[in-house]
Amino acid sequence: MPEKKFILVIDQGTTRTKAVIYDKKAKVISRSYREVACYYPQPGWVEHNPQEIWNSCLACIKETIQKSRIEKDDISAIAITNQRETVLVWDRASGEPLGNAIVWQCRRTASFCNDLKRRGWEGFIRGKTGLLLDAYFSASKIRWILDNLPEIRRKAEKGEVICGTIDSWLIWKLTGGKIHLTDYTNASRTMLFNIHKLTWDSELLELFKIPASMLPSVKASGEIYGYTASHLPLNSGTPIAAVLGDQQAALFGQACFDAGMLKNTYGTGCFLLLNTGKRLVSSEKLLTTIACDGSGKPTYALEGSVFIAGAAVQWLRDGLGLIKEEKDTEEAARKIEDTEGVYLVPAFTGLGAPYWDPLARGAILGINRGTRKEQIIRAALESIAYQVRDVIETMEKEAKIKVERLRVDGGAAENNWLMQFQADILGIPVERPAIFETTSLGAALLAGLTVGFWKEQRELTALCKRDALFQPKMDEKKRENLYRGWKKAVSRVLSK
Repeated sequence: MPEKKFILVIDQGTTRTKAVIYDKKAKVISRSYREVACYYPQPGWVEHNPQEIWNSCLACIKETIQKSRIEKDDISAIAITNQRETVLVWDRASGEPLGNAIVWQCRRTASFCNDLKRRGWEGFIRGKTGLLLDAYFSASKIRWILDNLPEIRRKAEKGEVICGTIDSWLIWKLTGGKIHLTDYTNASRTMLFNIHKLTWDSELLELFKIPASMLPSVKASGEIYGYTASHLPLNSGTPIAAVLGDQQAALFGQACFDAGMLKNTYGTGCFLLLNTGKRLVSSEKLLTTIACDGSGKPTYALEGSVFIAGAAVQWLRDGLGLIKEEKDTEEAARKIEDTEGVYLVPAFTGLGAPYWDPLARGAILGINRGTRKEQIIRAALESIAYQVRDVIETMEKEAKIKVERLRVDGGAAENNWLMQFQADILGIPVERPAIFETTSLGAALLAGLTVGFWKEQRELTALCKRDALFQPKMDEKKRENLYRGWKKAVSRVLSK
């Protein structure tokens, strides 16, 4: 029997679905994408149509295989990586979705969560799940569906309705409605999963009034979840061999397999994940979540989110008109020696970790009559690096781990000036990968390892090649003076 040569990844995100085919050298053979619509039925509400998500996956799979000019039976395995926390409900018998999916961004349950906080449930929930009590996570969204659609609750109590995050929906559809599963990384984002016991928590289910029968079974990220049904644009019986939430997939794609290894994804905001190994680190200012080790088994991580990173650069372009393209920021930053004491605190939607101040608002401080646009542009870039240091210092303190280097990906990681400043302000090397699609790469590597496409972890590490290494060049006195100025600027915008 000829050897199968490729891994297919479904990367289902908030605004688009992608399908990517990788070969044995972890090279992208082909990719395709489809935009995914978000619906806003009321202010603060965000929804997806589940059938549209599934159709986008089918279209991407078909197109990617056609573009690659490979045969369907050359695909060794399928991997899924997905937006986390977004959740939907569907009929167990028919497989039909019962309404739209509620997206992780949706704030419709904020008042419900605030009420639970006032009643003193926050510490209880955080202790079991490692998460903040917030509408961001899935539990309150499921509760909202059951409370506001009585017919669904009646069917749920009879075991006729099931729910899941997007990975569960895709597994269900790929297997022809035979398998209702999720993985540990996605389960840990629902606010219903006990990360100490690695199981759904009966007390949390009772608190949120969610029947246990609705929930999927949970598996390690690197396992065989099931096999594809016959009616798909794939060979019947192709194994689904890896499932990970998007940020955990990026951690794996950066080969951060060991405790103390850290990655940051620079997008609209920043997502930092620190692998803490088998040690669960409870945190007051960060999220404790589940990732996976080099074999796909569950491990723990600390996660910190910066709300505004690349969005600050977009604001320079769209809001102020200071640049025409995002890449112009690098040239502007290089034109001047420093910002001359100008700091930009991009608290446009409050401040995330480690401040968690939703009422903080943005500010530009230290300006004078001679301040030029280059200083404001450079201050915006510097603000990204300062916020990353804020999170890393908190991670090091709470995990009692000294981070030796930072691995980076995402759009802003292409900015060489910013990456050098990031290394300078941290005082540690910053490593940028050759393959920027670390999310789909991580899912592909884990699926390949699961089915024996790659034999061992060291093969995966060798495939995660480096594009650039930025060594710190700034002296410590200057580094600390700049950072003190940043902390002072932040103190001026905090609401309390």
